[in-house]
Amino acid sequence: MYPNLYYAFRDLFGLELRGLRFVNTFGFFVALSFLAAAWVLTTELKRRERAGLLPSQDVKIMVGKPASMGDILLNFILGFILGYKMVGLFLSNSPTAEDPQAFIFSSEGNWPIGIGLGLLFAGIKWWEKNKQKLDKPEERVVRIWPHDRVGDLVIYAALFGFLGAKIFHNLENWDSFWANPIEALLSFDGLTFYGGLICAAVAIYFYARKHKIGFKHLCDAVAPGLMIAYAIGRLGCQSAGDGDWGILNSAYVTTPESKVVLVDTAQFKQALQNNSRFYTKTFQVESLDQVHHKSVKAPSWIPDWMVAYPYPHNVISEGVPIPGCNEPKYCNQLPIPVFPTPFYEAVVGMLLFVLLWSLRYRLKVPGTMFAIYLIVNGIERFFIEKIRVNTTYKNLPFQPTQAELISSCLVIAGIVLYVYLSRRKTAQEAIGQ
Repeated sequence: MYPNLYYAFRDLFGLELRGLRFVNTFGFFVALSFLAAAWVLTTELKRRERAGLLPSQDVKIMVGKPASMGDILLNFILGFILGYKMVGLFLSNSPTAEDPQAFIFSSEGNWPIGIGLGLLFAGIKWWEKNKQKLDKPEERVVRIWPHDRVGDLVIYAALFGFLGAKIFHNLENWDSFWANPIEALLSFDGLTFYGGLICAAVAIYFYARKHKIGFKHLCDAVAPGLMIAYAIGRLGCQSAGDGDWGILNSAYVTTPESKVVLVDTAQFKQALQNNSRFYTKTFQVESLDQVHHKSVKAPSWIPDWMVAYPYPHNVISEGVPIPGCNEPKYCNQLPIPVFPTPFYEAVVGMLLFVLLWSLRYRLKVPGTMFAIYLIVNGIERFFIEKIRVNTTYKNLPFQPTQAELISSCLVIAGIVLYVYLSRRKTAQEAIGQ
């Protein structure tokens, strides 16, 4: 596992780049997922614009005005924060800097760099505005196409997606949230995909309505991007070992060397008993018999880790200590390997992206592409929950997980939406004839 890029570069290339220890692996993959989604969305919006499905919008702007005090102050604040916290993190020798999250939310930072970078940002803003200044500022009309707003769409999706992911995660893990609400809200750990999807969708709806972008066509255009972003994000989960893994595979146990070996039922139960304190606490059960597991041996044509992975050096330090590990952090592994569900979801997500991308020209009814996305995404997540560790609602029938409930609703909503839009289109064509 690679908790941050320092470990990845050290293991893969033999490079000791200490500055990379501040770049979280999962965050790096999330950034890649947003870039990939933005490229896919831009490409598809341009195609729909050329086809006449998405019109442009004329917007009036004022040009030639000098930089206002608000503009200069805002840029100073942004530069100061970047220098004081981000650059300060890389230059700091404080013990707090070993934990980037703790450093960011602390009062520590680099004052000279912060002030210097703030003044630089403010000066650049003043220079840009002064270069464009006119003797008499004038109002101009510019034509804005939907693909020109992709940057705004990505920012809205990121902000409201993160907010929704945190809210839904804390609703799913209410006891942990109630025990320490401040840490639960400020932590970058614990994100629920469907919470992010729902809140981001609401924000994008109001944004599209404000800027007169056809919401059905926007949803169709964004569907493939959402799928590839999900797949890349799951690669981040797998690479970092963020706890988003499956149930125990009782056909194997983990060796001190972080390998997995086949065992029989008696050996599995012994390994479970040897780590009883860890598993009763992790699964919040009173008896080891309540620990969920399945026994699946890897076929000869795939490596064992594809069905049983111990997640050594995982980013959340889950499991038991790895013998001989002398790193200051990330020295744990799972004593009994689990199903690497993030890897499965990454593979399936890529395949579903290819499916959606291939359907772009075939689905003529606006909104049906997004309906297909809801269906396939919901089906994928519903079935992966069967071998995934997650909190269940014990007061509901069948004790479903939050993801199972939401994914079921998405499948139903997708089917209803597809049927409704298709029939409505058929009815409109019949009336037109």
